[in-house]
Amino acid sequence: MKKDPALTTAPTIQVIERMFTLIDVLASREEAISLKEISQKTGLHPSTAHRILNDLATGRFVDRPEAGSYRLGMRLLELGNLVKGRLNVRDAALAPMRDLHKLIQQPVNLSMRQGDEIVYIERAYSERSGMQVVRAIGGRAPLHLTSVGKLFLAADDPLRVRSYATRTGLAGQTRNSITQLQVLERELSRVNQSGFARDNEELELGVRCIAAGIYDDQGKLLAGLSISAPADRLDESWLPKLQETAKAISETLGHHEGR
Repeated sequence: MKKDPALTTAPTIQVIERMFTLIDVLASREEAISLKEISQKTGLHPSTAHRILNDLATGRFVDRPEAGSYRLGMRLLELGNLVKGRLNVRDAALAPMRDLHKLIQQPVNLSMRQGDEIVYIERAYSERSGMQVVRAIGGRAPLHLTSVGKLFLAADDPLRVRSYATRTGLAGQTRNSITQLQVLERELSRVNQSGFARDNEELELGVRCIAAGIYDDQGKLLAGLSISAPADRLDESWLPKLQETAKAISETLGHHEGR
């Protein structure tokens, strides 16, 4: 097949535009579409379309049910559901988070799991908290070093926890970090018994956190709400208020106790 020079010489932005064009064509039909028809609809040379589609297939954005035909892949559905979940929980959590922050005057964080890390997706924060370290929205941290991350690990079965430990090596960041599987398993057992989780200066020295879970309408742990404070100022009386706020957010998302 003759090599199409267009793809190799096109700047990155042009390749991205072609990728979006191909996805739009695939989205216009429920069934798989042949490479020939895709080329006709997009105006792209067949070899150009073929190469971009193959790259998309590698990332599971496109499926090849049979040779020479393509359709949208499951990765788009996964990402769409992830974005939907984040937007929904953020919308539900924002006002209650701000109310809780006004009450305790310490940072309140909303986090979700992504792979072996948590991602901070919202926060309520003011300079008066005295916090030296505040995680930025979009920031990430290992599951086993954070209070919210422990909630998600506690929701996993033991085999998944061991697999996580093997993948990550349970690397620590402070002298308080949990770096041994047996210690982590005991910690997760306490989380399951108590219904909340702690970070005792395990991610950052001088910073402690407590977290409660936010659940969806199916009873699945969707996110975690946490309070961060200087280690010597974390007040245990905040825990019931944190749990009440997390419960209220869960109820907004359709969760009811006992499901």
